[in-house]
Amino acid sequence: MQVENSVAIVTGGNRGIGEAFVRELLAAGASKVYVGARQLENADHLQQAFPNRAIAVALDVTDEASVNAAAAACDDVSIVINNAGAFHNERLLGAESMDAARNEMAVNYFGPLAMSRAFAPILARNGGGAIINVLSVGAILAVPNMGGYSPSKFAAHALTTILRAELADQGTQVGCLIVGSVDTRMASHVAGNKEKPEDIARAGIKAIEKNIHEMDTDLFALTTRAALHRDPATLEKRMAATVHATDLSTGR
Repeated sequence: MQVENSVAIVTGGNRGIGEAFVRELLAAGASKVYVGARQLENADHLQQAFPNRAIAVALDVTDEASVNAAAAACDDVSIVINNAGAFHNERLLGAESMDAARNEMAVNYFGPLAMSRAFAPILARNGGGAIINVLSVGAILAVPNMGGYSPSKFAAHALTTILRAELADQGTQVGCLIVGSVDTRMASHVAGNKEKPEDIARAGIKAIEKNIHEMDTDLFALTTRAALHRDPATLEKRMAATVHATDLSTGR
């Protein structure tokens, strides 16, 4: 799969890693990128920067009707970037309700599933194409103080593998990115070094063009995977300790 002359859609494309994907896909030669955003005006800056190449499309991945409408409007797509994500920083037991966990699952798991169901026939008609799910270290390592985020990303990780099998016969590549700490609004609460969103997007483009099923995009992701293989019990204990470093009554 080549990015040059392709047509892509990026969910949550108006900021953060999503915006970086829009910019890097166009820089790599994509002819057009649909910028999925819940509010069209949030993508105005990209449409102004890339006239007739960055096209805003109303898209709420938790609303099946919205996803289907986007698919009907974007029937020339050959690459789907499932980037939209939710993290509410609430504990599974400490939160007042399960609303946060339900929304994280709705956005992070059911969102990519809905997009894949809606766009798979389009990708087939357009030669096969590719789907990339933007995941997280939280998809391979259960992080107790992140509440419902890790379970939703674990589910999306499994989804990626299953979609790859189901879509193989139509020639659609399916891959995922395991992303560490990135300098975005979602990770504003995280201390320490953070990767640039554009570096994550470039890694995603490499995964598309080289048909890499699962790519660790940065040093944090690589070191986490190494620690999981080397000593998973110790790593689990370290992760469990994060629960007691925060307030159970607030989940923070």
